[in-house]
Amino acid sequence: MNAGGWHITKDLKDLSPAYFGMVMATGIISLAAHMLGFQVVAKGLFYLNLCFYGALWAATLARFVLYRRAFLLDVIDHLRGPGFFTLPAGSSVLGSQFIMLTEFTLAGRALWVFAIVLWLALTYTIFTAFTVKEEKPSLDKGITGGWLLAVVATQSIAVLSALIAVDMPQPYKLGINFLALSMWLWGGMLYIWMMSLIFYRYTFFKFSPGDLAPPYWINMGAMAISTLAGSLLIVNVKDAPFLDSLLPFLKGFSVFYWATGTWWIPMLFILGIWRHVYKKFPLEYDPLYWGAVFPLGMYAASTYEMAEALGFHFLDFIPISFFYLALVAWAITFIGLVRSFRPAKLPG
Repeated sequence: MNAGGWHITKDLKDLSPAYFGMVMATGIISLAAHMLGFQVVAKGLFYLNLCFYGALWAATLARFVLYRRAFLLDVIDHLRGPGFFTLPAGSSVLGSQFIMLTEFTLAGRALWVFAIVLWLALTYTIFTAFTVKEEKPSLDKGITGGWLLAVVATQSIAVLSALIAVDMPQPYKLGINFLALSMWLWGGMLYIWMMSLIFYRYTFFKFSPGDLAPPYWINMGAMAISTLAGSLLIVNVKDAPFLDSLLPFLKGFSVFYWATGTWWIPMLFILGIWRHVYKKFPLEYDPLYWGAVFPLGMYAASTYEMAEALGFHFLDFIPISFFYLALVAWAITFIGLVRSFRPAKLPG
């Protein structure tokens, strides 16, 4: 096999389970562009995202067929396993694009069902495996911000459910809004559990530049998508009476989630400077960087939706600022992706 072919084969075998973060990042920036009125950007990224989604599923299925052992070992690995939650999250984000950007709402509903099936399968497979494994890593070796992808996947279904419920007849409208509410609540509880462990790992164990992987930005992204889901539930109050009785709770916790996510932003920028400037950790393309792009786009979208739902228009400068920041981060990461595809040189 020539060097280029070997390189491609090795990439497939080692394919990161978190690669669907590219679909999540592209999709949410597309949705933020739509919210802010940049329709050409929104549609362009939507069509590109369809290509990403199809290509990644082809690669994932090929890896499962050709390298099944490596695939299954990743599922039960404490560091790589949570990356699989990008599959339901990416499916939900793409489904949200179908609902908001196109008339093909049936495709959005199909992706909603598919995302729920994936979420159920992965949640109870991964966490059962982590529970019953006889050999487990210590906390500092076994947990990262990537674990919060489980929260993002949960909240992505809450978001898509709230969007789908708008055009559904009764009694389905009530049922789907209740599902959105339940997923929103579950995602919030899951964040509290996991973030407690992650913050403990931050502050009481040695932390090297290599430990600060890009998915730590999900610390913020998980709260941003929780804000988006809560804001959509507030908008849906008129269609579901039981939400009206919970309105103060929905508003309070949506702001609570937004404020928590906002607290993380300076901290993550400071740690990034510490990693790459002070510690001179090399900045090279890694598929995990899509997990850092997604929170920036999600913060823009969630702040926009919260401002609309609660009338907080004094925050209107934030969505547009973070949209541009997310777009630049997306472009840099995409260039890194393209450059990583250059075939390896043959010896001699």
